[in-house]
Amino acid sequence: MPQNPPAPVPQETGHSSPVLSGEVREAVEEQRPVVALESTIIAHGLPRPRNLQVARELEELVRKGGAVPATVAVLDGRAHVGLEDSQLARVAEDPGVRKLGHRDLAPALALGASGATTVSATAFLSERAGLRVFATGGLGGVHREWTRTQDESADLRLLARTGITVVCAGVKSILDVPATLQRLETLGVAVLGYGTEHFPGFYLSSSGEPVDWTVRTPEEVAAVMRAREELGGPPTALIVANPVPQEEQLDPAVHDRVLAGALDACRERGITGQAVTPFLLEYLMRETAGASLEANLAAVRGNVRLAARIAVAAAAR
Repeated sequence: MPQNPPAPVPQETGHSSPVLSGEVREAVEEQRPVVALESTIIAHGLPRPRNLQVARELEELVRKGGAVPATVAVLDGRAHVGLEDSQLARVAEDPGVRKLGHRDLAPALALGASGATTVSATAFLSERAGLRVFATGGLGGVHREWTRTQDESADLRLLARTGITVVCAGVKSILDVPATLQRLETLGVAVLGYGTEHFPGFYLSSSGEPVDWTVRTPEEVAAVMRAREELGGPPTALIVANPVPQEEQLDPAVHDRVLAGALDACRERGITGQAVTPFLLEYLMRETAGASLEANLAAVRGNVRLAARIAVAAAAR
């Protein structure tokens, strides 16, 4: 009697290393500038079909800046650093694509899942692939009312042990910015204000909170990166906080009024945990008639342009 065939396994062993696209692999081997890009904004942060348009636009901004784009995602249980256009389209168009933080990577790889990577997962996979610079919109951080909820983004601890340079527009303004900055200091994560002495406020050019160090050129950022490498020590991320231009920020008065309403609505409805951030961001977008989304995209574009310039400067020895 013929035996039953063995049950298929979701994913073969040895497939946990990131798959680099041919373009990214060649650039890494030749030590040419590469910029990592997260994919959560594509799959979960923007409406279709605009999300795919923005994904392609961001990659093109990296190329115009003289670097190679490396959008990061997990497809069918394989982590990819650098996507072909068809893969980029899949991330943008497939409603089954999950949202993956770094804690989700092992289950996703083992079970053959597909997902878009958050800041923490993108930073982790990018460093494993040998990339040095990563551009995103805003970081996660310490949530408001932390003393009651103990709610803190996984981004912070991951960045405390991942030696990659992250260009961002600060942390999302729905969070507790002073507490987040204090947490980054406790974790030993350095923060540089790019052309500013104040930490950016994501939708806003300034959160009002000071930064300890200000840099004004990509070359200065690259010099800090080299000094960190020469010093050695435990790997931690270098945060380059790049403010959205004032002419493209969300009107501060509108921001403060709508955010206050969003926080009140969140409390009234008893929304807690992971549901808080998407609720607040959706509320802001709806009540500002999309202005918050445009400010977000302006910040992302600026961060991507700057990241490309930093990657070029860091590659010039």
